[in-house]
Amino acid sequence: MRLHPVSARTGLVWVREGIKTFWRQPLAMSGLFFLFMAVVSVVSVLPLVGTAVALALLPAATLGLMAASREASEGKFPMPTVLASAFRAGKERLNAMLQLGAFYAAGFLLVMGVSALFDGGQFAQMYLGGGNVTAETVQSSEFQTAMWVGMSLYLPLALLFWHAPALVHWHGVSPVKSLFFSFMACWQNKGAMLVYLLAWMGVFVLCGVLVSLAASMLGGGAMQVALFPAALLMAAMFFSSFYFTFRDSFTE
Repeated sequence: MRLHPVSARTGLVWVREGIKTFWRQPLAMSGLFFLFMAVVSVVSVLPLVGTAVALALLPAATLGLMAASREASEGKFPMPTVLASAFRAGKERLNAMLQLGAFYAAGFLLVMGVSALFDGGQFAQMYLGGGNVTAETVQSSEFQTAMWVGMSLYLPLALLFWHAPALVHWHGVSPVKSLFFSFMACWQNKGAMLVYLLAWMGVFVLCGVLVSLAASMLGGGAMQVALFPAALLMAAMFFSSFYFTFRDSFTE
């Protein structure tokens, strides 16, 4: 397994492949994403440890969505059991994925902890628990500083874990090495990754504009009804594209 450099325009290919794969199996891909969100949401409300456990499950859950995209791209219908792919790959791979999940939870909570130093934890509370935060609080300099610090620290964490679950599951790479290879692959293909993320931002903005225009034609209340499901569908398409960023960044 070796790193595979790609051109910057490959980022557009990843976006296109994600959207195309989603629409090959729209019911399956959207249903799996909703199930993924439901499981994480239910786990996160457990007393004391809910947030940490939910965070620890994210690498395995993301791997499940990548496996679903892989099956859909091959013309198969991904079943709900595909979300549990990480837990059906044998004891050794399962232990490695659980370690990866523990690393992610620790890293994410550390990022939130650092951001809390700037605003007393208001940004972290809003991000993790959806706490009641007023518009005045959001506009405060302390909250803004905490938000930008949190986002800046989360970026390298995201790059470390971007390919790591797939490397652990499909290539048997150890958790620590998978983090290293994931970061190096993202850095080597930083042009493609930047185009990929910017293109998705453009897709989300375009979708938001179209939903707003449609809602304005139907009446103000339609906006609230349409915006949330549209955002979930767009997020499902986004997750459907993860597999292709991995597929093209490594070669046997």
